[in-house]
Amino acid sequence: MTAQDSATAPRTIAVHQGDGPRPGGTAPTEGSGTGTLLAALGVAAFSLTFPATAWGLEGLGPWSVTTCRMVLAALVAGSALLALRVPLPPRRHWAGLAVVAAGVVVGFPLLTTLALQTSTTSHAAVVVGLLPLTTAAFSAVRTGVRPSRLFWTAALAGAAVVIAFAVQQSGGAPTTGDLYLFAALLVCAAGYTEGGRLAGHMPGWQVIGWALVGCLPLAVVGAALSLRFEPVHLGFHAVAGLLWLAVGSQFLGLLVWYRGMAAIGVARASQLQLAQPLLTLVWSVLLLDEDLSPAAPAAAVAVLVCIGATQRARMTEKTGGNGIRAGANPEERP
Repeated sequence: MTAQDSATAPRTIAVHQGDGPRPGGTAPTEGSGTGTLLAALGVAAFSLTFPATAWGLEGLGPWSVTTCRMVLAALVAGSALLALRVPLPPRRHWAGLAVVAAGVVVGFPLLTTLALQTSTTSHAAVVVGLLPLTTAAFSAVRTGVRPSRLFWTAALAGAAVVIAFAVQQSGGAPTTGDLYLFAALLVCAAGYTEGGRLAGHMPGWQVIGWALVGCLPLAVVGAALSLRFEPVHLGFHAVAGLLWLAVGSQFLGLLVWYRGMAAIGVARASQLQLAQPLLTLVWSVLLLDEDLSPAAPAAAVAVLVCIGATQRARMTEKTGGNGIRAGANPEERP
């Protein structure tokens, strides 16, 4: 292919490639299999978030649950950053870290916790069912990667299955928490997309670590105020739920999730979340004694088929006239 051809033709890349480079322009080191495994571990951790939140709400108010999990997670992340003497990220990444903090550290936890005051965990799982599509859309706008028709068809089908299943589980009646859930969907998708991009420049644990540390002053003030004005009745469930939210969902889960996204790409990793509502429903039965519909096995098979289709899809990356990927970062430019 001539230089002119390469400058004008769109490139077709395997989905397992990350959406951003590591420092110096080198490619991510995880293979497709490892990246998929890491992203799947993140999904498994996230699937416990709603049941753990329900446990936390047994002894704490919604603002207390949100701010206390932020404080605990920030202390864990800050200790790791300090122990390893990790330098501050470059200034050019601060805006992206602010988006991560607003989306996945503050926005999604707060909005879903408020929603779970009136919604069941199965109803809240509708958010997770829509999240892969929203994340893929944010990723397409932010990174210039364009999923194929097969990708979108499988993603839409999987989302439809998940939404129908979750709505059926909750009786199909809208709840007062729906506005919170849809707002949480948007802010989380933005945070996931930006975090996945940043994880191509720095280790995933540092992405979420710096986002958490940046929110620590706000979280401390919020925790002090919320614990003063909201009732506190700590028991095993409340403590266990809060600890999992802080360490499992907020830190370790996002650590492996962002690393997985950096290895296989934001849009492809997001499709693994199609299984998350079903996992959440299983945990809801085991931990919250909720009833599981007989339709669960059929929905699980349908979702797994859709995930398999998205994992085999290919994506076309739009390029500019000079052959540079649209939305490319300065490090990627020759």
